Amino acid sequence: MLKRDRISDYIMVDPAESLSLPSREEGIAGKLMMLIVAVLMCIGVVIVYSSGAEWAKKNYLSSEYFLWRQLTFSLLGIITIVMIAHLDYHFFCKISKIFLVGSILLLTSLLVLKGIGRISGAARWIGIGSFSFQVSDFAKYAIIFHFSRLISEKQSYIRDLNNSYYPLLTILMVVVALVAFEPNFSTASLIALIGFMLMFIGGVKIRHLLTTFLLLIPFAVGFAIAAPYRLHRLHSFTSKNEKEISYQVVQALIGLGNGGLFGLGIGASKQREYLPLSYNDLVFVVIGEEYGMVGAVAIIALFTVFLVCGLIIAKHAPDNFGKYVAAGITMAITLFAFINIAVACHLIPTTGVALPFISYGGTALLLNSLGVGILISISRYKKWALEKSVQSDASAREMA
Repeated sequence: MLKRDRISDYIMVDPAESLSLPSREEGIAGKLMMLIVAVLMCIGVVIVYSSGAEWAKKNYLSSEYFLWRQLTFSLLGIITIVMIAHLDYHFFCKISKIFLVGSILLLTSLLVLKGIGRISGAARWIGIGSFSFQVSDFAKYAIIFHFSRLISEKQSYIRDLNNSYYPLLTILMVVVALVAFEPNFSTASLIALIGFMLMFIGGVKIRHLLTTFLLLIPFAVGFAIAAPYRLHRLHSFTSKNEKEISYQVVQALIGLGNGGLFGLGIGASKQREYLPLSYNDLVFVVIGEEYGMVGAVAIIALFTVFLVCGLIIAKHAPDNFGKYVAAGITMAITLFAFINIAVACHLIPTTGVALPFISYGGTALLLNSLGVGILISISRYKKWALEKSVQSDASAREMA
């Protein structure tokens, strides 16, 4: 059996599968995923510049402010993917607890800073000099890494309530509660959903998951309507009166309608001047307006193929940890993508969820690039392990 340090102590590995050649579809999935992400990043650079040029000119005295920053982060993202793809993904199993504890401490510090008045409004960002990052993005990956490790460790008793389910649920609820009280209810809900999906895939009893879900619904509903702005969003979404629909939603629907079939053309968006955060949360509207329904459907198709590639990588992962990490990262990226698109199309209530690899922002782009690098590392691990094994055998024969 292939062993790396103490990885075999907590990961169930099939020796025959670990040292087998990767399937053809697995190899294609990794390469296709890299291509898709590169295309999405290129689209992101163009769209962020198009949608944010005027706003940047007014606030930063340069229409190219967002362009150069998005281009820089996209290049750093590509470098991150390439570097992580050549790293043994089991490294993230070793440091999963550090990731988790670090994210909890950072989330707690945000609430403390808000409590003492150092942060006003939503406490979502931590700044270090000129660099700032959204802690919930960090927490999302911390849950994926540590849940994948714990579910792998607990496979022999994963259906046990006290020794398996309750510890997993406690960790998840602590992180979800801290994110929710930032407040960031939409991201907290998505992190909870990712955690429950990982437990479902890992073999936790459906009865336990459904019972917990039903018990949490009243708390989630109460928390959602406790804040006037969230209640207004829900009312705006369910209202049939056009005058009661939020300004943001109206402008988004106008923008999508303007696009027609083939769009107005690159840089020709009219609604970007009226859309709040057109370069971030509502960037899909600008895509639909400038590239039409064809461009919008192309974006949806790219994320759909990304989802398929991620599931193929998860299916053929060499061990349980790889399978759960691949599934978790794939779900996280595609969930955020489809929810962002659904909000832009007024299919669900408004949330502050960015479109992965396209929306403006460095933290999310780099962390998602980290995730893609891990997915590619998992997809190529069997080939890499087999090559190492062949080299070791050859060295042993030469020494003999």
